[in-house]
Amino acid sequence: MAQPIFEEEILPPGTEVIAPARSDAFAFVALLTGSTALAIGPWFVRMADVGPIASGFWRLALAIPFLFLIVRASKQRFGRQDAKLWAMLAIAGLFFAVDLALWHEGILRTKLANATLFGNVSSFFFAGYGFILARRLPNRMQACALVLAIVGIALLLGRSYELSRAHLVGDLLSIGAGLAYVVYMIAIERARTRLDTWPVLAIATVVGAICLLPTAEALDGSVLPHDWTPLLCLAIGSQVIGQGLVVFAMGRLSPVVVGIALLSQPLVSAIVGWVAYGERMTGPDIAGALALAAALVLIRGRD
Repeated sequence: MAQPIFEEEILPPGTEVIAPARSDAFAFVALLTGSTALAIGPWFVRMADVGPIASGFWRLALAIPFLFLIVRASKQRFGRQDAKLWAMLAIAGLFFAVDLALWHEGILRTKLANATLFGNVSSFFFAGYGFILARRLPNRMQACALVLAIVGIALLLGRSYELSRAHLVGDLLSIGAGLAYVVYMIAIERARTRLDTWPVLAIATVVGAICLLPTAEALDGSVLPHDWTPLLCLAIGSQVIGQGLVVFAMGRLSPVVVGIALLSQPLVSAIVGWVAYGERMTGPDIAGALALAAALVLIRGRD
C-alpha cells in the first residue's frame, strides 16, 4: 500500500519511515518503457493538424476515458483525500499543462534535437531534488552515472544541436517546459506516497485538460482536428502508456534513478531518427549511446 504523504506531519515522533524499494527491477523496466513512449511523442505532435497547445489538450482529453477505465479495472480507489493531497494533484495538473503548452510550441519552433535537449533539463533537476531529499551528495556510482549521461547526450546531439536567433524562441520555450516538468514530477512524487498510480494520473490529467482547453481556444483558434490518428496515438502512447509507466515507477524508485533514466529519451530519438528517417549514427553518436547505456546500468544499482 502507498505510504502517507508528508510523513513527518502524520507519524508520531520516533516512528521509522520505510522508504520505497530502490532496486525494483520491474519498476525500472517500466520506467525505461515509459520514457521510450514519451520520446516518440514529438513525432505525433508534428503530424497533428491542430495547433501545438490543442494537440496537448487532446493528448490529455482523449486519454481520460482510458485512464478511468484502467482505474476501475485495477480496482485502485480514489478514496477520501485531504486538502494537501488535492493541492499536490492540482499543482501537478497545472504544471503539466504548462509543460505541454511550452513543449509542443517549442517542438514546432526549433530543431527537434534542441527541443529534446532543453526539454530534458528536468531530468537533471529531478535527480538533484533526489539528493536534496536524501540530504546527501551523490555517491561514486551516481556521480559516474551523471557524468556519463551528460557526455552521452552531448555526443548524441552534438552534430544537430545549434543555437541561433531563428531557434531562440523555441529553445527558450523548451527550457521553460523542462522547468515546469520538474514541478510536475515533484508534485507527482509526493502524491504517489498517498495514492496509487492510476488515480494520481487520472486526476492530474483532468486538471491539465481543463487548463489547456481555454488556452488552446485563445491561442490556437480551432481545436478540432481533421485527422484524429496522430492525436489518438499521442494520447495512448504518451499519456496512458508513457506517463502511466513513469508515474508507476516514481512510487517505487528514487528521484535520482528516475531523473537519470529519463535521460534515455535523446537516445531513443536518435535511434528512431536512424530507423525511420535514415539518419545514420556516426562514431560519436554510437559513443554517446554507449555512454547513456552505461549510465543506466550504473544507476540501476543500489542507491
